[in-house]
Amino acid sequence: MKKTIRIGTRDSELALWQANTVKSKLENLGYTTQLVPVKSEGDLVLDKPLYEMGITGIFTKTLDVAMITGTVDIAVHSMKDVPTQLPNGIVQTAVLERASSEDILVTKSKVYFESPCTIATGSLRRQAQWLHRYPNHKVVDLRGNVNTRLQKLKDNDWQGAIFAKAGLQRINLLPADFIDLNWMLPAPAQGAMVVVALEEDEFCKEATSKLNDYNSEICTYMEREFLRTLEGGCTAPIGAFAEIIDDEIYFKGCLFSIDGKTKIDIEKKVLTSQYKGFGKECAKFILQNGGSELMISIKNEMK
Repeated sequence: MKKTIRIGTRDSELALWQANTVKSKLENLGYTTQLVPVKSEGDLVLDKPLYEMGITGIFTKTLDVAMITGTVDIAVHSMKDVPTQLPNGIVQTAVLERASSEDILVTKSKVYFESPCTIATGSLRRQAQWLHRYPNHKVVDLRGNVNTRLQKLKDNDWQGAIFAKAGLQRINLLPADFIDLNWMLPAPAQGAMVVVALEEDEFCKEATSKLNDYNSEICTYMEREFLRTLEGGCTAPIGAFAEIIDDEIYFKGCLFSIDGKTKIDIEKKVLTSQYKGFGKECAKFILQNGGSELMISIKNEMK
């Protein structure tokens, strides 16, 4: 059977770049494709922090509905935005080779971190880790797509704003003035792109599975398993990063209080052949060492 694969995507510049990347890869394999951009609620409501909007998957829900109702066949997402529990009938079919997972601080001039600073981010994870390191700083909310957030940084009297390095690199917006935050643990699956399709759509599942990068799939699986076990959704201050070196996976995970004062972390390694269940094991360590109480506190604070 020959059919056109309709690719659902958010209509921001970064989301379109990701969807076009998948489009090109599929067309290079001989498939016919069509882009179908849609706006998500997360793109439309810019005056509330994400955690106040009441749901996880705020950037993916619209595309899930479009897929289930037959408007699109597949969707392309930044994997860190995707809830760990996919809707019934939708399955992950490919994780593309991962780009940089690092966070960076974009600045307008030299920053003196020992002085009081105002730093912008819409992420509780980034906020908590920043305040843990710099408790005398102020963190303000920053929402919108990459272009909007860069403009807000220019327009406001902030010392810097935190971005995912991969997002800026992908659309050629990485500025000269930035600082690598190699001490900050990224969001689970940050820097990775994921393709999802309907479980019953064998044609699209087979086509998109050819784009899968096995190492990226394993590492993001472990990080998302860690996240799912902590029951953090997409908004709690949870960081995780897994990296394959030779035949081992090195894993780091953390959970913070929203104010950054409390930190619980873990660093372990496992054979690549034993990756399944390891993220869950690491999350259980966090929960048994104060994480359960901290998660209850975080959820109460976010109500």
